[in-house]
Amino acid sequence: MPVKKYSEKAYKDKLESIFKRFPSVQKVPFGDAYKPGLDHMRRFAALLGNPQERYRTIHVAGTNGKGSVASMLSVALMSAGLKVGLYTSPHIIDFRERARILCPPVTGQAPASIYPDRARSAARRDLSPSPEEMPSESVCCSLVPQEYVYDFLCLYEKDMDELDLSFFEITTGLAFKWFADEGVDVAVIETGLGGRLDSTNIITPDLSVITSIALDHCALLGNTLEAIAGEKAGIIKPGVPAVVGEYLPETRPVFESKAREVGSPLTFAQDSELSMERLFAGILQSLDLRGDYQAKNLRTVLAALDILKENPFYSGLSDDARTAGALSRTAAISGLHGRWEIVRKNPLVVADLGHNPAALKENFTQLEEMMATGEYSSLIIVYAVMADKDLDGIMPLMPREATFILPDLNSSRALPSKDAACRMEAFFKESGRSCRVVRTGSTEEAIAAALSLDEKRNPLIFIGGSTYLLSEALPFLSARGF
Repeated sequence: MPVKKYSEKAYKDKLESIFKRFPSVQKVPFGDAYKPGLDHMRRFAALLGNPQERYRTIHVAGTNGKGSVASMLSVALMSAGLKVGLYTSPHIIDFRERARILCPPVTGQAPASIYPDRARSAARRDLSPSPEEMPSESVCCSLVPQEYVYDFLCLYEKDMDELDLSFFEITTGLAFKWFADEGVDVAVIETGLGGRLDSTNIITPDLSVITSIALDHCALLGNTLEAIAGEKAGIIKPGVPAVVGEYLPETRPVFESKAREVGSPLTFAQDSELSMERLFAGILQSLDLRGDYQAKNLRTVLAALDILKENPFYSGLSDDARTAGALSRTAAISGLHGRWEIVRKNPLVVADLGHNPAALKENFTQLEEMMATGEYSSLIIVYAVMADKDLDGIMPLMPREATFILPDLNSSRALPSKDAACRMEAFFKESGRSCRVVRTGSTEEAIAAALSLDEKRNPLIFIGGSTYLLSEALPFLSARGF
Protein backbone atom coordinates (compact mmCIF):
# COMPACT_ATOMS: atom_id res chain seq x y z
CA MET A 1 0.00 0.00 0.00
CA PRO A 2 1.53 3.36 -1.00
CA VAL A 3 2.31 5.73 1.86
CA LYS A 4 0.27 8.92 1.92
CA LYS A 5 2.22 12.11 1.32
CA TYR A 6 3.89 13.55 4.39
CA SER A 7 2.75 16.81 5.91
CA GLU A 8 3.17 18.16 9.41
CA LYS A 9 -0.55 17.68 10.03
CA ALA A 10 -0.42 14.12 8.67
CA TYR A 11 2.54 13.42 10.96
CA LYS A 12 0.76 14.75 14.06
CA ASP A 13 -2.44 12.87 13.21
CA LYS A 14 -0.55 9.62 12.62
CA LEU A 15 1.45 9.95 15.83
CA GLU A 16 -1.69 10.66 17.81
CA SER A 17 -3.41 7.62 16.33
CA ILE A 18 -0.45 5.44 17.30
CA PHE A 19 -0.55 6.81 20.85
CA LYS A 20 -4.23 5.92 21.09
CA ARG A 21 -4.06 2.46 19.50
CA PHE A 22 -0.77 1.41 21.13
CA PRO A 23 -0.86 3.11 24.54
CA SER A 24 2.31 4.45 26.08
CA VAL A 25 3.07 4.05 29.77
CA GLN A 26 3.19 7.84 29.83
CA LYS A 27 -0.59 7.80 29.36
CA VAL A 28 -1.98 4.59 30.86
CA PRO A 29 -1.11 2.17 33.70
CA PHE A 30 1.95 -0.02 33.10
CA GLY A 31 -0.19 -3.14 33.07
CA ASP A 32 -2.11 -1.82 30.07
CA ALA A 33 0.95 -0.83 28.04
CA TYR A 34 3.84 -3.04 29.15
CA LYS A 35 4.22 -6.33 27.29
CA PRO A 36 7.20 -8.27 28.66
CA GLY A 37 8.91 -10.81 26.48
CA LEU A 38 11.04 -10.79 23.35
CA ASP A 39 9.11 -12.89 20.83
CA HIS A 40 7.12 -10.04 19.28
CA MET A 41 10.16 -7.77 19.21
CA ARG A 42 12.27 -10.44 17.51
CA ARG A 43 9.57 -10.97 14.87
CA PHE A 44 9.26 -7.23 14.27
CA ALA A 45 13.03 -6.83 14.02
CA ALA A 46 13.20 -9.71 11.51
CA LEU A 47 10.51 -8.03 9.43
CA LEU A 48 12.63 -4.85 9.49
CA GLY A 49 15.68 -6.81 8.34
CA ASN A 50 17.27 -7.08 11.81
CA PRO A 51 18.72 -3.57 11.63
CA GLN A 52 20.23 -3.86 15.12
CA GLU A 53 22.81 -6.28 13.69
CA ARG A 54 24.23 -3.67 11.31
CA TYR A 55 26.11 -1.65 13.92
CA ARG A 56 27.73 -2.11 17.29
CA THR A 57 25.76 -1.46 20.45
CA ILE A 58 26.18 -0.67 24.12
CA HIS A 59 23.29 -1.63 26.42
CA VAL A 60 22.35 0.41 29.52
CA ALA A 61 19.91 -0.63 32.24
CA GLY A 62 19.29 0.43 35.84
CA THR A 63 16.68 1.89 38.17
CA ASN A 64 18.12 5.42 38.22
CA GLY A 65 20.78 7.14 36.15
CA LYS A 66 20.53 5.15 32.94
CA GLY A 67 19.46 8.12 30.80
CA SER A 68 22.35 10.25 32.06
CA VAL A 69 24.84 7.41 31.66
CA ALA A 70 23.62 6.60 28.15
CA SER A 71 23.89 10.25 27.14
CA MET A 72 27.40 10.62 28.59
CA LEU A 73 28.55 7.46 26.84
CA SER A 74 27.14 8.63 23.51
CA VAL A 75 28.89 12.00 23.81
CA ALA A 76 32.21 10.34 24.71
CA LEU A 77 31.93 7.98 21.75
CA MET A 78 31.09 10.88 19.45
CA SER A 79 34.24 12.65 20.66
CA ALA A 80 36.19 9.54 19.63
CA GLY A 81 35.17 10.09 16.01
CA LEU A 82 32.19 7.74 15.88
CA LYS A 83 28.73 8.36 14.54
CA VAL A 84 26.55 7.41 17.50
CA GLY A 85 22.90 6.46 17.80
CA LEU A 86 21.24 7.14 21.16
CA TYR A 87 17.94 5.52 22.15
CA THR A 88 16.35 6.64 25.42
CA SER A 89 12.90 6.87 26.97
CA PRO A 90 10.56 8.36 27.84
CA HIS A 91 10.56 11.60 25.91
CA ILE A 92 10.01 14.88 27.73
CA ILE A 93 9.18 17.51 25.11
CA ASP A 94 9.16 15.83 21.69
CA PHE A 95 8.48 12.18 20.82
CA ARG A 96 11.52 12.25 18.54
CA GLU A 97 13.87 12.71 21.54
CA ARG A 98 13.78 8.94 21.90
CA ALA A 99 16.08 8.44 18.90
CA ARG A 100 19.04 10.74 18.32
CA ILE A 101 22.25 10.61 16.31
CA LEU A 102 25.39 12.39 17.47
CA CYS A 103 28.36 13.19 15.26
CA PRO A 104 30.63 16.10 14.39
CA PRO A 105 29.22 18.34 11.62
CA VAL A 106 28.50 16.59 8.33
CA THR A 107 28.07 18.31 4.98
CA GLY A 108 25.95 17.23 2.05
CA GLN A 109 23.86 14.75 4.00
CA ALA A 110 20.25 14.16 3.01
CA PRO A 111 17.63 12.58 5.29
CA ALA A 112 17.61 8.81 5.20
CA SER A 113 14.67 6.83 3.85
CA ILE A 114 13.19 3.70 5.33
CA TYR A 115 12.74 2.28 1.84
CA PRO A 116 15.42 -0.17 0.67
CA ASP A 117 15.53 1.27 -2.87
CA ARG A 118 16.30 4.70 -1.44
CA ALA A 119 18.99 3.52 0.97
CA ARG A 120 22.31 5.31 0.90
CA SER A 121 25.68 4.72 2.40
CA ALA A 122 26.51 6.72 5.48
CA ALA A 123 28.27 9.99 4.83
CA ARG A 124 31.67 10.23 6.44
CA ARG A 125 32.41 13.14 8.69
CA ASP A 126 35.23 15.58 9.15
CA LEU A 127 36.62 14.83 12.60
CA SER A 128 38.39 18.15 12.96
CA PRO A 129 38.30 20.19 15.11
CA SER A 130 38.01 18.01 18.19
CA PRO A 131 34.91 18.41 20.41
CA GLU A 132 36.68 20.27 23.21
CA GLU A 133 37.77 22.89 20.66
CA MET A 134 34.40 23.40 19.02
CA PRO A 135 31.34 25.14 20.45
CA SER A 136 28.69 22.65 21.54
CA GLU A 137 26.15 24.11 19.13
CA SER A 138 28.37 23.10 16.19
CA VAL A 139 28.21 19.42 17.15
CA CYS A 140 25.55 17.59 15.18
CA CYS A 141 22.80 16.07 17.32
CA SER A 142 19.83 15.08 15.17
CA LEU A 143 16.45 13.83 16.28
CA VAL A 144 14.78 11.26 14.08
CA PRO A 145 13.04 13.36 11.38
CA GLN A 146 9.27 13.73 11.36
CA GLU A 147 9.18 12.49 7.75
CA TYR A 148 11.00 9.31 8.72
CA VAL A 149 8.68 8.67 11.67
CA TYR A 150 5.63 9.23 9.49
CA ASP A 151 6.81 6.94 6.68
CA PHE A 152 7.79 4.23 9.17
CA LEU A 153 4.44 4.28 10.96
CA CYS A 154 2.52 4.22 7.70
CA LEU A 155 4.60 1.49 6.10
CA TYR A 156 4.53 -0.89 9.07
CA GLU A 157 1.15 -0.06 10.59
CA LYS A 158 -0.46 -3.30 9.45
CA ASP A 159 2.44 -5.32 10.86
CA MET A 160 2.15 -3.50 14.18
CA ASP A 161 -1.47 -4.59 14.41
CA GLU A 162 -0.83 -8.17 13.35
CA LEU A 163 2.07 -8.55 15.79
CA ASP A 164 0.09 -6.86 18.58
CA LEU A 165 3.08 -4.69 19.42
CA SER A 166 3.43 -2.43 22.42
CA PHE A 167 4.18 1.26 21.99
CA PHE A 168 7.72 0.67 23.23
CA GLU A 169 8.30 -2.18 20.77
CA ILE A 170 7.25 0.14 17.94
CA THR A 171 9.59 2.91 19.02
CA THR A 172 12.43 0.42 19.53
CA GLY A 173 12.01 -0.91 16.01
CA LEU A 174 11.85 2.64 14.66
CA ALA A 175 15.10 3.59 16.38
CA PHE A 176 16.91 0.40 15.35
CA LYS A 177 15.89 0.91 11.70
CA TRP A 178 16.77 4.59 11.60
CA PHE A 179 20.19 3.98 13.10
CA ALA A 180 20.88 1.33 10.45
CA ASP A 181 19.63 3.51 7.59
CA GLU A 182 21.80 6.38 8.83
CA GLY A 183 24.86 4.14 9.06
CA VAL A 184 25.77 4.75 12.68
CA ASP A 185 28.97 3.16 13.91
CA VAL A 186 27.59 2.33 17.34
CA ALA A 187 24.31 2.84 19.20
CA VAL A 188 23.86 3.34 22.93
CA ILE A 189 20.59 1.62 23.82
CA GLU A 190 18.76 2.33 27.08
CA THR A 191 16.29 -0.25 28.32
CA GLY A 192 12.73 0.82 28.92
CA LEU A 193 11.86 -1.26 31.97
CA GLY A 194 13.83 -4.01 33.65
CA GLY A 195 16.22 -5.72 31.29
CA ARG A 196 15.72 -9.46 30.92
CA LEU A 197 12.36 -9.15 29.15
CA ASP A 198 12.81 -5.61 27.83
CA SER A 199 12.24 -5.10 24.11
CA THR A 200 15.77 -3.81 23.64
CA ASN A 201 17.27 -7.07 24.91
CA ILE A 202 17.51 -8.62 21.46
CA ILE A 203 20.88 -6.95 20.91
CA THR A 204 24.30 -8.46 21.58
CA PRO A 205 26.32 -5.44 22.72
CA ASP A 206 30.01 -4.74 23.09
CA LEU A 207 29.33 -3.77 26.70
CA SER A 208 26.46 -4.07 29.18
CA VAL A 209 26.08 -1.32 31.78
CA ILE A 210 23.84 -1.43 34.85
CA THR A 211 23.71 1.86 36.72
CA SER A 212 21.92 1.28 40.05
CA ILE A 213 19.23 -0.80 41.71
CA ALA A 214 16.35 0.52 43.81
CA LEU A 215 12.77 -0.47 44.52
CA ASP A 216 10.64 0.72 41.61
CA HIS A 217 8.00 -0.85 39.35
CA CYS A 218 7.79 -3.60 41.96
CA ALA A 219 4.55 -5.03 40.60
CA LEU A 220 6.37 -5.90 37.37
CA LEU A 221 9.98 -6.45 38.42
CA GLY A 222 9.73 -7.88 41.93
CA ASN A 223 9.37 -6.70 45.49
CA THR A 224 12.97 -7.11 46.60
CA LEU A 225 16.28 -5.57 45.55
CA GLU A 226 17.54 -9.04 44.66
CA ALA A 227 14.60 -9.68 42.33
CA ILE A 228 14.98 -6.32 40.59
CA ALA A 229 18.74 -6.84 40.25
CA GLY A 230 18.01 -10.20 38.63
CA GLU A 231 15.82 -8.53 36.02
CA LYS A 232 18.41 -5.84 35.28
CA ALA A 233 21.18 -8.47 35.14
CA GLY A 234 19.27 -10.07 32.29
CA ILE A 235 21.08 -7.78 29.85
CA ILE A 236 24.43 -9.41 30.69
CA LYS A 237 25.31 -11.58 27.70
CA PRO A 238 27.71 -14.55 27.32
CA GLY A 239 31.28 -13.35 27.07
CA VAL A 240 30.28 -9.66 26.91
CA PRO A 241 31.94 -7.41 29.52
CA ALA A 242 29.59 -5.82 32.05
CA VAL A 243 29.93 -2.76 34.29
CA VAL A 244 27.78 -2.25 37.37
CA GLY A 245 27.75 1.31 38.66
CA GLU A 246 26.54 0.78 42.22
CA TYR A 247 25.91 -2.33 44.23
CA LEU A 248 24.35 -3.10 47.59
CA PRO A 249 24.97 -6.13 49.83
CA GLU A 250 21.76 -7.61 48.44
CA THR A 251 22.55 -7.01 44.77
CA ARG A 252 26.26 -7.73 44.35
CA PRO A 253 25.85 -11.53 44.63
CA VAL A 254 23.12 -11.39 41.98
CA PHE A 255 25.41 -9.70 39.48
CA GLU A 256 28.36 -11.95 40.32
CA SER A 257 26.22 -15.06 39.89
CA LYS A 258 24.88 -13.95 36.51
CA ALA A 259 28.36 -13.00 35.27
CA ARG A 260 29.75 -16.41 36.28
CA GLU A 261 26.81 -18.17 34.65
CA VAL A 262 27.41 -16.59 31.24
CA GLY A 263 31.17 -16.06 31.43
CA SER A 264 30.99 -12.28 31.43
CA PRO A 265 33.92 -10.20 32.76
CA LEU A 266 32.39 -8.04 35.52
CA THR A 267 33.51 -4.63 36.79
CA PHE A 268 32.04 -2.71 39.73
CA ALA A 269 32.55 0.98 39.00
CA GLN A 270 32.47 2.07 42.64
CA ASP A 271 35.51 -0.16 43.32
CA SER A 272 37.41 0.62 40.12
CA GLU A 273 40.67 2.49 39.68
CA LEU A 274 39.81 4.74 36.78
CA SER A 275 42.35 5.62 34.11
CA MET A 276 40.84 9.14 34.11
CA GLU A 277 40.72 9.45 37.91
CA ARG A 278 42.94 12.55 37.78
CA LEU A 279 40.33 14.25 35.58
CA PHE A 280 37.27 13.13 37.54
CA ALA A 281 36.89 16.16 39.79
CA GLY A 282 37.41 18.59 36.92
CA ILE A 283 34.83 16.90 34.69
CA LEU A 284 32.32 16.77 37.53
CA GLN A 285 32.83 20.43 38.36
CA SER A 286 32.29 21.54 34.76
CA LEU A 287 29.60 18.96 33.91
CA ASP A 288 26.41 20.61 32.67
CA LEU A 289 24.35 17.82 34.26
CA ARG A 290 24.32 19.53 37.64
CA GLY A 291 22.67 17.12 40.07
CA ASP A 292 24.88 15.89 42.90
CA TYR A 293 23.91 12.34 41.93
CA GLN A 294 25.85 12.72 38.66
CA ALA A 295 29.08 11.89 40.51
CA LYS A 296 27.98 8.24 40.64
CA ASN A 297 26.90 8.28 37.01
CA LEU A 298 30.18 9.82 35.87
CA ARG A 299 32.17 7.14 37.69
CA THR A 300 30.08 4.48 35.96
CA VAL A 301 30.73 6.08 32.57
CA LEU A 302 34.49 6.34 33.09
CA ALA A 303 34.64 2.71 34.21
CA ALA A 304 32.70 1.73 31.08
CA LEU A 305 35.06 3.75 28.86
CA ASP A 306 38.04 1.94 30.40
CA ILE A 307 36.53 -1.36 29.26
CA LEU A 308 35.78 -0.04 25.78
CA LYS A 309 39.34 1.29 25.39
CA GLU A 310 40.54 -2.32 25.38
CA ASN A 311 38.68 -2.85 22.10
CA PRO A 312 40.58 -1.51 19.03
CA PHE A 313 37.30 -0.32 17.52
CA TYR A 314 37.15 2.35 20.23
CA SER A 315 40.76 3.50 19.88
CA GLY A 316 39.58 7.12 19.59
CA LEU A 317 38.82 7.06 23.31
CA SER A 318 42.55 7.16 24.05
CA ASP A 319 42.54 10.98 24.04
CA ASP A 320 41.46 11.63 27.64
CA ALA A 321 41.43 15.41 27.30
CA ARG A 322 39.12 15.26 24.31
CA THR A 323 36.82 12.80 26.09
CA ALA A 324 36.73 14.99 29.20
CA GLY A 325 35.93 18.09 27.18
CA ALA A 326 32.98 16.40 25.53
CA LEU A 327 31.66 14.81 28.73
CA SER A 328 31.56 18.16 30.48
CA ARG A 329 28.96 19.35 27.93
CA THR A 330 26.80 16.24 27.81
CA ALA A 331 23.46 18.05 28.11
CA ALA A 332 24.39 20.73 25.58
CA ILE A 333 25.61 18.22 23.01
CA SER A 334 23.01 15.48 23.44
CA GLY A 335 19.97 17.63 24.21
CA LEU A 336 19.23 15.71 27.40
CA HIS A 337 16.37 17.20 29.42
CA GLY A 338 15.14 16.89 32.99
CA ARG A 339 18.32 16.06 34.90
CA TRP A 340 18.61 18.87 37.45
CA GLU A 341 17.83 21.16 34.53
CA ILE A 342 17.97 24.87 35.28
CA VAL A 343 15.06 26.30 33.32
CA ARG A 344 15.14 29.79 34.81
CA LYS A 345 17.71 31.71 36.83
CA ASN A 346 15.70 34.54 38.37
CA PRO A 347 14.11 33.09 40.36
CA LEU A 348 16.03 29.83 40.15
CA VAL A 349 13.78 27.08 38.75
CA VAL A 350 15.18 23.54 38.65
CA ALA A 351 13.45 20.53 37.05
CA ASP A 352 14.37 16.89 37.61
CA LEU A 353 12.57 13.70 36.60
CA GLY A 354 13.61 11.62 39.63
CA HIS A 355 10.46 9.87 40.80
CA ASN A 356 11.24 6.98 43.16
CA PRO A 357 12.46 7.21 46.77
CA ALA A 358 16.11 6.61 45.89
CA ALA A 359 16.19 9.40 43.29
CA LEU A 360 14.06 11.83 45.28
CA LYS A 361 16.23 11.38 48.36
CA GLU A 362 19.13 12.74 46.30
CA ASN A 363 17.03 15.63 44.99
CA PHE A 364 15.52 16.65 48.31
CA THR A 365 18.90 16.44 50.07
CA GLN A 366 20.44 18.75 47.47
CA LEU A 367 17.54 21.21 47.86
CA GLU A 368 17.98 21.30 51.64
CA GLU A 369 21.72 21.88 51.24
CA MET A 370 20.99 24.79 48.91
CA MET A 371 18.51 26.27 51.39
CA ALA A 372 21.06 25.91 54.21
CA THR A 373 23.34 28.43 52.46
CA GLY A 374 20.83 31.19 53.26
CA GLU A 375 20.81 32.37 49.65
CA TYR A 376 17.14 31.58 49.06
CA SER A 377 14.14 33.06 50.85
CA SER A 378 11.87 30.03 50.49
CA LEU A 379 11.60 26.58 48.93
CA ILE A 380 8.66 25.98 46.60
CA ILE A 381 8.16 22.51 45.11
CA VAL A 382 5.78 21.80 42.24
CA TYR A 383 5.18 18.11 42.87
CA ALA A 384 3.22 15.24 41.38
CA VAL A 385 3.38 11.51 41.90
CA MET A 386 2.11 8.45 40.07
CA ALA A 387 -0.46 6.34 41.87
CA ASP A 388 1.82 3.29 41.74
CA LYS A 389 4.74 5.05 43.44
CA ASP A 390 5.66 4.69 47.09
CA LEU A 391 4.40 8.02 48.43
CA ASP A 392 4.60 6.69 51.99
CA GLY A 393 8.30 6.04 51.44
CA ILE A 394 8.83 9.40 49.73
CA MET A 395 7.17 11.70 52.28
CA PRO A 396 9.77 11.18 55.06
CA LEU A 397 12.43 12.28 52.55
CA MET A 398 10.73 15.59 51.77
CA PRO A 399 12.31 18.85 53.00
CA ARG A 400 11.10 19.86 56.45
CA GLU A 401 10.19 23.39 55.40
CA ALA A 402 8.67 23.90 51.97
CA THR A 403 5.54 24.83 50.09
CA PHE A 404 4.27 21.97 47.89
CA ILE A 405 2.09 22.90 44.93
CA LEU A 406 0.20 19.91 43.55
CA PRO A 407 -1.30 19.93 40.05
CA ASP A 408 -3.48 17.29 38.41
CA LEU A 409 -1.63 15.71 35.49
CA ASN A 410 -3.10 14.63 32.18
CA SER A 411 -2.37 10.97 32.88
CA SER A 412 -4.57 8.20 34.21
CA ARG A 413 -1.53 6.89 36.10
CA ALA A 414 -1.19 10.02 38.22
CA LEU A 415 -2.35 10.16 41.82
CA PRO A 416 -5.07 12.85 41.97
CA SER A 417 -3.85 15.99 43.71
CA LYS A 418 -6.73 15.72 46.19
CA ASP A 419 -5.51 12.31 47.37
CA ALA A 420 -1.87 13.36 47.45
CA ALA A 421 -2.68 16.53 49.39
CA CYS A 422 -4.72 14.62 51.98
CA ARG A 423 -1.91 12.14 52.63
CA MET A 424 0.85 14.75 52.66
CA GLU A 425 -1.00 17.13 54.98
CA ALA A 426 -1.66 14.31 57.44
CA PHE A 427 2.00 13.25 57.37
CA PHE A 428 3.33 16.80 57.79
CA LYS A 429 1.03 17.39 60.77
CA GLU A 430 1.95 14.11 62.41
CA SER A 431 5.70 14.58 61.87
CA GLY A 432 5.72 18.23 62.92
CA ARG A 433 6.99 19.57 59.61
CA SER A 434 6.49 23.22 58.63
CA CYS A 435 5.23 22.43 55.16
CA ARG A 436 2.29 23.87 53.30
CA VAL A 437 0.28 22.08 50.60
CA VAL A 438 -1.48 23.97 47.82
CA ARG A 439 -3.64 22.31 45.18
CA THR A 440 -4.05 23.74 41.69
CA GLY A 441 -5.70 22.54 38.51
CA SER A 442 -3.23 22.18 35.66
CA THR A 443 0.55 22.07 35.60
CA GLU A 444 0.53 25.52 34.00
CA GLU A 445 -1.47 26.88 36.93
CA ALA A 446 0.90 25.23 39.38
CA ILE A 447 3.94 26.85 37.76
CA ALA A 448 2.23 30.24 37.68
CA ALA A 449 1.39 29.86 41.37
CA ALA A 450 4.99 28.92 42.20
CA LEU A 451 6.36 31.97 40.38
CA SER A 452 3.95 34.32 42.16
CA LEU A 453 4.22 33.02 45.75
CA ASP A 454 7.44 34.77 46.73
CA GLU A 455 8.10 36.99 43.74
CA LYS A 456 9.41 39.96 45.75
CA ARG A 457 12.23 37.94 47.30
CA ASN A 458 14.47 35.08 46.10
CA PRO A 459 12.71 31.70 46.16
CA LEU A 460 14.15 28.37 45.05
CA ILE A 461 11.59 26.58 42.88
CA PHE A 462 11.83 22.86 42.15
CA ILE A 463 9.65 20.95 39.68
CA GLY A 464 9.73 17.18 40.09
CA GLY A 465 8.38 13.90 41.38
CA SER A 466 7.27 12.56 38.02
CA THR A 467 8.56 12.32 34.47
CA TYR A 468 5.06 13.15 33.31
CA LEU A 469 5.02 16.37 35.29
CA LEU A 470 8.15 17.46 33.44
CA SER A 471 6.63 16.46 30.09
CA GLU A 472 3.90 19.03 30.79
CA ALA A 473 6.03 21.65 32.56
CA LEU A 474 9.05 21.95 30.27
CA PRO A 475 7.14 22.61 27.02
CA PHE A 476 5.04 25.21 28.85
CA LEU A 477 8.14 26.95 30.21
CA SER A 478 9.95 26.69 26.87
CA ALA A 479 7.03 28.23 24.99
CA ARG A 480 7.22 31.23 27.32
CA GLY A 481 10.92 31.76 26.82
CA PHE A 482 12.15 30.37 30.14
